[in-house]
Amino acid sequence: MQPMEPEQQPVQQLYQRRIASRFAAFDQDGDGTISREDFSTAAKRLLTEFDTSFRSDKGQALVTGAEAFWQGMAGIADVDGDQRVSQQEFVGGAIKRLHDHPDRFAEIARPFLRALLVLAPTPAEVERALLALGIAPEAAALSARSLSTDDSGRIEEEAAVSAFARYFMTEDRPDGP
Repeated sequence: MQPMEPEQQPVQQLYQRRIASRFAAFDQDGDGTISREDFSTAAKRLLTEFDTSFRSDKGQALVTGAEAFWQGMAGIADVDGDQRVSQQEFVGGAIKRLHDHPDRFAEIARPFLRALLVLAPTPAEVERALLALGIAPEAAALSARSLSTDDSGRIEEEAAVSAFARYFMTEDRPDGP
């Protein structure tokens, strides 16, 4: 592995800090790790927020999507195989496996996001979902408003999946998106 050029180091450090800050969004119970339980908790919060039964088709799609998302994340980041992803593993997995390929992250998130968009198809409902997941009000509002919608006001799945992957896996660029 070649050493990083000096001008790349600050960019790499910024990216590491940004990814580390995204970790908290997944750590739903705040125990310092991401686990299957965090994804289950997220699904339960959303089902409660949208008064949706676990046994309904929508509920099952969300729970199944959350499990698929967990399995994908564990496959990418759970280096020691303990069924928990530490912040260090999360950042390492993002840097090694996803930084240059955010589409991989998008694909592991897609089943969950698809099910979420059935529960919360409009920007206002996505904002409500983000708040239920513990996202700060300003960030939830900005994120929800930035999503493209179709003619009926429903969020487009591809736009949502792309935005989600960009938010979690790519660095901010001062010269554009």
